Amino acid sequence: MHIQVVLFDGFDPLDVIAPYEVLYAGGMASDGAVTVELVSAEGARDVISGTGGLTLRATAALDLERADVVLVPGASGRVGEPGEVPNGEVGAGEWQQDEFIPVLLGRTLTTGLPALLKQAMNDPDVTVATVCGGSLVLAMAGLLEGRNATTHHLGLDLLDATGAHAVRARVVDDGDLVTGAGVTSGLDLGLHLLERELGPRIAHAVEELFAHERRGTVWRAQGPAPAAL
Repeated sequence: MHIQVVLFDGFDPLDVIAPYEVLYAGGMASDGAVTVELVSAEGARDVISGTGGLTLRATAALDLERADVVLVPGASGRVGEPGEVPNGEVGAGEWQQDEFIPVLLGRTLTTGLPALLKQAMNDPDVTVATVCGGSLVLAMAGLLEGRNATTHHLGLDLLDATGAHAVRARVVDDGDLVTGAGVTSGLDLGLHLLERELGPRIAHAVEELFAHERRGTVWRAQGPAPAAL
């Protein structure tokens, strides 16, 4: 299983590093059954995050011929008002530190990323995963209508407004779409992917290594619908 974690200008570092480390450790625990790399829509480049100018290196371009899982993080910036959207026309890569998170997420729509994500969502052999505002990147590109997904609790109303079924859960597994809620949920999402693809023993070994116990139930559209409580 090869995972490509997508970097874009203004990304949230913890959304990237948390699942990256979990999945990398899963590769070590499984004798290389999992591999993971940082990529961008534009190819190999230094990508600046939205947190204090911290920069990570994308080593390759997002390549759906190689990726089994495409993981999209959220952005780091000011929270702003729920439902806030970008104003004016801004070219790809043009952004400033401390901008509103919805603006940073919306700015990805001016890049080549949405077209690649649409291709990934239409490919039955590719699983798309997101952490925090990463699901809003897909939603704002019109790719989550009718799908079950989650995001940071402050973005659930915006997610719902795009036509997605917003679920207030830490991890939502909708088949070829797996989404995580707030930023630390990237740890749980990574562990869930390991358990789903490689089994609970590998996931448990990584969980023990990281001294981290997953929280909450992974939500799936299975079983009887609960009555009102």
